[in-house]
Amino acid sequence: MDLSFLPALNAALNATATLLLIRGRRLIRAGEVDRHRRTMLAAFGVSTLFLAFYVLHKAARDFENTTFHAEGLAKTLYLVLLASHVVLAAVVPFLAITLVVLGLRGRIARHRRLARIAWPIWMYVSITGVVIFLLLYPLNPAAS
Repeated sequence: MDLSFLPALNAALNATATLLLIRGRRLIRAGEVDRHRRTMLAAFGVSTLFLAFYVLHKAARDFENTTFHAEGLAKTLYLVLLASHVVLAAVVPFLAITLVVLGLRGRIARHRRLARIAWPIWMYVSITGVVIFLLLYPLNPAAS
């Protein structure tokens, strides 16, 4: 089965999560709690779909890495971006699950305190996921 479409789909899911996270934050600041809840649950769902498709794609390719073919400073900057993305991406599911549980249980003060930390991390991971896709696929220089 050809799963070569998954990286582009995953980038689209990350972009969608980014937009939902922005919308969710705006809604809660406007006091629209129910719309915020629905939007953030959608962001959680989209991010969960991303994770499932990411693991499927990696497993289908025997966990092979896609190489970024630049050299020098460009390669160094890419690796720094990738490392920060991977480390923070490992934390996002735990943060997101905790936020959902706190929010749905009405533990709003704790939810709000954690969201101040988790939201920017989740945003960073979603945005850098799209950037990494662009660097690895459409913008990746030819192998030398």
